[in-house]
Amino acid sequence: MDSFKSLFSEYRWEEVKARIYAKTATDVRRALASKHRNLEDFMAMISPAAEPFLEEMAQRSHQLTQKRFGKTIQMYVPMYLSNECQNICTYCGFSLDNKIPRRTLTDAEILKEASTIKAMGFEHLLLVTGEANRTVGVPYIKKAMRLLRPHFANLSMEVQPLEQQEYEELIAEGLNQVYIYQETYHEADYKIHHTKGRKSNFDYRLETPDRLGRAGIHKIGLGVLIGLEDWRTDCFFNALHLSYLEKKYWQTKYSISFPRLRPFSGGLEPKVAMNDRELVQLICAYRLFNQEVEMSLSTREHEVFRDHAFKLGITSMSAGSKTNPGGYAVAPQSLEQFEISDERSPEAIAKMLQSKGYEAVWKDWDLSYDVK
Repeated sequence: MDSFKSLFSEYRWEEVKARIYAKTATDVRRALASKHRNLEDFMAMISPAAEPFLEEMAQRSHQLTQKRFGKTIQMYVPMYLSNECQNICTYCGFSLDNKIPRRTLTDAEILKEASTIKAMGFEHLLLVTGEANRTVGVPYIKKAMRLLRPHFANLSMEVQPLEQQEYEELIAEGLNQVYIYQETYHEADYKIHHTKGRKSNFDYRLETPDRLGRAGIHKIGLGVLIGLEDWRTDCFFNALHLSYLEKKYWQTKYSISFPRLRPFSGGLEPKVAMNDRELVQLICAYRLFNQEVEMSLSTREHEVFRDHAFKLGITSMSAGSKTNPGGYAVAPQSLEQFEISDERSPEAIAKMLQSKGYEAVWKDWDLSYDVK
């Protein structure tokens, strides 16, 4: 199998959706009783039939997470390098058709942002740009990484999909992890929400994790934008994608994120809303399905939810996030990509974790240890 596309083509969205919604309490009990849960069990655990079992799922998920990862939460923060973008996406503040001031950080501005972020205590930095290959393509990203690498232990990125050779070049510069969200696995709806630019190519984006796996990346972050389509069906395909990747690129680690559609300037209303209980159900279902996958909860979620949900399967959290280029020190008032909900400082998040018996980990990986 050359790529996930081959496996993906064997499934039909409506058939998968019908199977999920047809699951019964008996199916859920069978899934919870299983020692080695499969995708069929995952379907049962994300189905409406699993809602009465949420307390049991939460307790088991908490126990499995603590057994595997201990009472630690990895802290990270995004640095937005640019809001320039050549894509038109219905849900994004950086979309090409939004008439906003565009900004790409200079070398001096990158270092100024880095100094402020470093003072917060962060060692894990997520670099984010819009998708504008001519402006913020590989040469720009490579230069930014060379500026930042001496100051941070871990560099990850969320930018436009790249070719395998380009990923290999960035890995040589110190790139540790790439986040690549399919947004939705519903191909027809994907085209509705991505009407112009390279991101409109559904298959190219779908096959990006394969290119990353072949390039030998340390970690791949997966996810869907919850709200574009039926979240249960989308998350089944995300779990299918995860399972495929783990088998084929077994030396790579994986993480899952749970971004719910958030407002932005002139934003899109979710097609399908997900309430907090359903997000808890999804987090627990992923942990019961896969005890090794890391899971992240961002500042998109409100603080009360994050304070309670992190113990149920989460392994990393962002804090003090700014979603605009220069938001920490250079241009704090520029347009954000989306609104955040949890505006507490990194110090406040760390104290919250400590009050609950957990440790905020600022650094747990260093590329100097990556001996091959």
